[in-house]
Amino acid sequence: MSGTRGTRRTGGRLWRWRRNPLRRHDDVVEAWVLLVMWVVIVVGGAIAGVVTALAADREFAGQRADRQAVRAVLLTDVPLGTSSAGSESYRAPGQVRWTAPDGTTRTGRTLVSTGLRSGSTVTVWQDGHGVLTTEPPGATEAAIEAGLFGSAAALGFAGLAFGTGALARWRLDRHRYAQWGAEWELVGPRWNQKTG
Repeated sequence: MSGTRGTRRTGGRLWRWRRNPLRRHDDVVEAWVLLVMWVVIVVGGAIAGVVTALAADREFAGQRADRQAVRAVLLTDVPLGTSSAGSESYRAPGQVRWTAPDGTTRTGRTLVSTGLRSGSTVTVWQDGHGVLTTEPPGATEAAIEAGLFGSAAALGFAGLAFGTGALARWRLDRHRYAQWGAEWELVGPRWNQKTG
């Protein structure tokens, strides 16, 4: 009994593909739209996710290769401050001096821990040109972020494909409603006639 019920459900889902005198051309078109939509969602979403994740991972690896930590000297005091909520703030901008990869001494502003005095040694990050930058993400953090970017790309692509398929089905429905209206205009008046 359950096998028969499963066959009926499968047959019910695939009715647009079977030969049937009540099947319309729009039903076949809708079946193809649904099939293409789901193939695009699965295959295209997977490709978009993987490509985006790999690109993000390459970008993070490039940042880790290009950026390096360097010791710098704090040129100004960075007093303990409080945020608007009343809790201590742990980082604030401070003026620092460091040596660039080409051997020149540079100065600039970056976020440092609060409560430090002028002359303190701090660790800052610079790129290959000696410009201050942020710390690159570690391998684990980069993998997580790359996965999140890939997932977002896959979901975005799937949403776009689903929306396009829904729009195509909506247009098919409008066409079917118009056909039904035209057919009812022909058949409807006959139903009011008395049979004799």
